[in-house]
Amino acid sequence: MPHRMGTISWCCPPSRVGLHTLVIVDHYSKLPSLNRSISLLSLSKKLKTRVTLPSSSSSLANPLQFSSSSTVGALNEELGAASSGLVGENDLLIVGPGVLGRLVAKKWRQEHPGCQVYGQTVTTDHHDDLIKIGINPSLKGTKLNHQFPYVIFCAPPSRTSDYIGDVREAALSWNGEGCFLFTSSSAPYDCNNNGQCDEDSPVVPFGRSPRTDVLLKAEKVVLESSGCVLRLAGLYKEDRGAHVYWLKKGTAEVRPDHILNLIHYEDAASLSVAILKKKFRGRILLGCDNHPLSRQEVMDLVAKSGKFSKKFEGFTGTSDPLGKKLNNMKTREEVGWEPQYPSFTHFLGVSD
Repeated sequence: MPHRMGTISWCCPPSRVGLHTLVIVDHYSKLPSLNRSISLLSLSKKLKTRVTLPSSSSSLANPLQFSSSSTVGALNEELGAASSGLVGENDLLIVGPGVLGRLVAKKWRQEHPGCQVYGQTVTTDHHDDLIKIGINPSLKGTKLNHQFPYVIFCAPPSRTSDYIGDVREAALSWNGEGCFLFTSSSAPYDCNNNGQCDEDSPVVPFGRSPRTDVLLKAEKVVLESSGCVLRLAGLYKEDRGAHVYWLKKGTAEVRPDHILNLIHYEDAASLSVAILKKKFRGRILLGCDNHPLSRQEVMDLVAKSGKFSKKFEGFTGTSDPLGKKLNNMKTREEVGWEPQYPSFTHFLGVSD
């Protein structure tokens, strides 16, 4: 007799010594094979097993089988093969489902109930967390036998030795139907005198800065693939952002009058979703709150809000570069988007 565990029963036939067969019963057996596989990912990882899918997902006579001899990498490979042909018209692949990517996933599902959201990661460290919030995880390098109608690349350059190659792979994961969006930075805009800057402002020439070189090369790959680029200002929320970094340091050896541009994580996610829905091609867009502040103004507002226990002592720099004042009215008009948090001041709930 198999040992029953809710909707799952385990049995070990004498003829298959060393092989455990997982039988899916009741309503669970009616799920598509990909959904079953993803739902079992956490369990199979703990068992250090490999999944073998039946040829017919509706037949209990040919159940899912787990062999204890293989690895999570092999499991990911099987999941990729299992998902072939099951991509829906609103399904989304997120390359780098971190803070921003997870918010995009949440908002995308709200806009498209019933869609599938996939997340590609560098490690399996957070796969269980992704599954819990409805993101189907896969490991970078996992072979997928299909492309996706919507792809967003949110991974930072710091996590890879071949950022351009990773962006190119993401472009190849797009089937060209919906939209491919690359989240970049406003750093490429060539302005360091606290001057005005918008979507059409000139960018830093190649060769001047390794940081901007990487971003511009990645953007070039995206645009050549008919994808879109969203250059984002400084991302923040209550526990993340420049203000948190400076509070932890206490003092910072940079000038206080450098102008910063900000956008809340929630607003960056909602703007990303709005762009994806527009199905733009080959566009460069800008994400910011249109309320630039100096570093000193940012930290003065933090102190005034009374929401943080740490105290910032001050900026001590005098000769580092100034910043820029971003304006994205063109993007707002084209996309039909407005931020939930129109300024850092508004977010903190303090008066100007």
